[in-house]
Amino acid sequence: MGDHTEETSTAYKLACTLNGTATEVDTAPARRLLHILRDDLALTGTKRSCEIGRCGACMVLVDGKAVNSCLTMAYQCEGKSIETVEGVSAGSIDPIQQAFLEEGGFQCGYCTPGMIISVKALLDSNPDPNDDEIAEALSGNICRCTGYGGIWRAVKLAAERRRHTS
Repeated sequence: MGDHTEETSTAYKLACTLNGTATEVDTAPARRLLHILRDDLALTGTKRSCEIGRCGACMVLVDGKAVNSCLTMAYQCEGKSIETVEGVSAGSIDPIQQAFLEEGGFQCGYCTPGMIISVKALLDSNPDPNDDEIAEALSGNICRCTGYGGIWRAVKLAAERRRHTS
C-alpha cells in the first residue's frame, strides 16, 4: 500500500513471462512480487492479506509451483513463468473455478484466488489426488468463512472433470 522499505534499492528490469506473455517491469530486485503484481501491473486478483506467508491469499504459480507472492522477491522471478488467477481464467472460466462455484467453495471470496492457484498446482502435477494430498496442497491456504467443506468438494469435482476431459 505505499512505499515499502524493501522497495527502495536500485531499480532493475525484471524480465519474466506473466500469464503467458513476455513481460518486463522496472522495479527493485528486493521488491516483493505481490506489490509488483498489484501495484505496478494492476493484477489485483492476487490478494494482500497477512504479508508474512501464512494465509495463502497471495498465492501465484512460479514455474508451475504455488508460492506466496508476499515472500517472493523480484530477483527470484527473473526468467521465470508466473501465473496469477487472472491467467488461470484467461478467455473463459477455468474448470477449477466452475467447481468452486458449483460446490460453494467460497463465501466472502477473499481466499478464493489463492485456493484456485493451490488447486491448479496440485491438479497439474497430480490429476488424481487422495485426501492426504489435497490436505497437503491446501495446507498453506486459510479460509475464515467456509469451513472447507465446499472447497474440498470443489477440488474433488475439478479433479474428476479434468480426468474425464483429458
